[in-house]
Amino acid sequence: MLHEERTDVGDRTPADLAAEYREALRTILADRDVEAVADATGVDAPTLAALADGEAPDLDLADAAAIQALGTDLDAETINAEACDHLLLGMSMAVLDVDTIAAEYEGDLSGKEIQQRLERRAPTTLAEFARIEHFVASRR
Repeated sequence: MLHEERTDVGDRTPADLAAEYREALRTILADRDVEAVADATGVDAPTLAALADGEAPDLDLADAAAIQALGTDLDAETINAEACDHLLLGMSMAVLDVDTIAAEYEGDLSGKEIQQRLERRAPTTLAEFARIEHFVASRR
């Protein structure tokens, strides 16, 4: 899911990718107690409840990774790191830099802000991650 390299987006939009991630997270939450997940992940219970109910709450990539870690053998930090590393690898393969992404993708981040997110020095929302991932994968 988040930590897997995406090389093609087909006809999906960035919003479609974010929805795909939220649905995968809902599947992980389906058989779990929201309070227990909140304790295990550090994600607040109202956000988890909204996600479980089919809503699209604001989630950071780190929070999404923490939820995903409940359904895999990987820990949240590894999932988060691999997700960002795959974006950096994709940028190299597509010969993209952060300023090109900032100028052309559908978001309001500067090249510096994108770089900070890819290096995990600034929080990235799941929606931002999906937009950047979509941009990079569509240029490969």
